[in-house]
Amino acid sequence: MPELPEVEALTAFLSARLTGRVIAEVRPVAISALKTYDPPVTALAGRTVGPVVRHGKFLDIGFVDTGSVATGADGLHLVVHLARAGWLRWREQLPAEPPKPGGRNPLALRVRLEGPDGDGFDLTEAGTKKGLAVYVVRDAEEVPGVARLGPDPFDPDFDLARFRALLAGERRRIKGVLRDQTVLAGVGNAYSDEVLHVARMSPYKLAADLSEEESARLFEALGTTLREAVERSRGLAAGELKAEKKLGMRVHGRTGQPCPVCGDTVREVSFADSSLQYCPTCQTGGKPLADRRLSRLLK
Repeated sequence: MPELPEVEALTAFLSARLTGRVIAEVRPVAISALKTYDPPVTALAGRTVGPVVRHGKFLDIGFVDTGSVATGADGLHLVVHLARAGWLRWREQLPAEPPKPGGRNPLALRVRLEGPDGDGFDLTEAGTKKGLAVYVVRDAEEVPGVARLGPDPFDPDFDLARFRALLAGERRRIKGVLRDQTVLAGVGNAYSDEVLHVARMSPYKLAADLSEEESARLFEALGTTLREAVERSRGLAAGELKAEKKLGMRVHGRTGQPCPVCGDTVREVSFADSSLQYCPTCQTGGKPLADRRLSRLLK
C-alpha cells in the first residue's frame, strides 16, 4: 500500500507535470472506484489543474475555474486513495482507442491532458479485492477519510509534545496506534514496522506505557524514517516508486532474512488480513512474539 513517502513523491511528480495543464478527458472504467457522483468525474474536462497536495495517504489534485493556478479554492478536487493495490501510471502517450471495462483489466480511471502528445495518467488496481477510491468534491474535507485524519508527521507544528499527547491514554499496542489514520496521518503497515525497528521497540508495547525516553526515541525514528524514504524517492518516476519502497525496507517484507543491523533473523506475526515483521534482537530482547495464527496451525 502506498504510504506517506510514496504519496509525497507522487505529489511532487504530478505537480511538475500537471500544474497549469488543461484536462481533455476523464474516462471512468471501474465504476466501483467512484465514491461520489455529484459533481461527476466528467466535470473535470476543460478545467485547469491547480495545486497538487497530499492529505495523509490521499492524493489531492486541485482544479481552478478561472485559469489561475494560485489557488484551488474556487474549483474542484480529484481526491484519490490508492488503497492496498492501487497505483498511478503516467503515460507519455495514452492509447487513442477508449479503454474497455470488465474482465481482468486493472484500469480504473484514465485522465487525458490537452495537447498534441496525448499524455496523461491511468489509475489502476491489481487483484480481486478492490479498495481504490476516487472522489470529485468541492472541498477535500468532504471526503470522510480526509476529514478524520490526525496530524501529519510533516506538519511544522507536529512536535514531541504533540506526539506524546497523542499517545497518552492509548491502551493499545504501539503498532496499531501508529497505523491509525485518525491518530497519525500517512503511516501504514510497512512504515510502522520500519519506524519501530529504528526505535528498537516492540510492536506489542502499549502506547501509554512508553517512558519519556522511549517516546522521544520513537518520535525521532518516525521523522527520520519518513524523511529518508522521501529523499530516496525524490526525482523518481511514478513507475519506480514501488520498487524503491521495497528496496528501502529493513524488516518489512523481509521475513526470514537477516536484520541489516544485528544479523538476527527477521520474524513475522500474521493477522487475518495483514502481518508485521520485526527483529527479536533489536526490538524484543531476543524473544519471539506470539503468533496465534501460527500456533493454531501447529496444533
